Amino acid sequence: MLVELAASAALLASPNVEAARDYAASRPGTVAFAVRTPTTFEGVEADRVFPSASVLKAMLLVAYTRSARDRPLRADEKRLLDPMVRRSHNAATNVIFSRVGTGGLARLAKTAGMARFTPVSPIWGNSRITARDQTRFFLRIDALLPARHRAYGLRLLRTVVPSQRWGVGRLALPDWRVYFKGGWGSGTGAVDHQVALLVRGEERIAIAVLTADNGSHAAGKQTLEGVFRRLLP
Repeated sequence: MLVELAASAALLASPNVEAARDYAASRPGTVAFAVRTPTTFEGVEADRVFPSASVLKAMLLVAYTRSARDRPLRADEKRLLDPMVRRSHNAATNVIFSRVGTGGLARLAKTAGMARFTPVSPIWGNSRITARDQTRFFLRIDALLPARHRAYGLRLLRTVVPSQRWGVGRLALPDWRVYFKGGWGSGTGAVDHQVALLVRGEERIAIAVLTADNGSHAAGKQTLEGVFRRLLP
């Protein structure tokens, strides 16, 4: 695997990144990850392109709420956004995607500084993402959410339902506030992804772990947890 190192004393000195890299190399299929703070970056296969699966729903959440920045969200809108994020409900996502469109996603990606994101229609889960871009987006996700809807959007990302809290959701991180979204290939292991923002006081870390060809969903979930566990204390 190609390892990209940034000039980061904190990350380069951390054995956690090395352990995550070695673990990723031992796993089936393809594993990419990126770790970003406001001043540092490090990644493994960080520019490899993957189909987004349900990770895209975090971008749809932000894009939709930005389109409603000057008004309250209606109850019917929340009845779509809440299950889209917290339960990864695809029917709700289809409606939100029809309203945001590839244009809305492309505008958000440009604002977030995402260099290799490609929205795909009509199958939104085939949109193309990279670990580098996803950490760039998630590190700023609270700022990208409009002020009026920021607390609401972050609450959705913080309260993913228990049945989907694998990977980083299984780690005991009592000192951190964790906001994340996962994506998976209909339980087949074709892709299993998670992207997260972790906040502790003034510290901010965005982590994206993207995987493909895991062999099974169980193996993909194990890879996600293993990489996150090694990257975080």
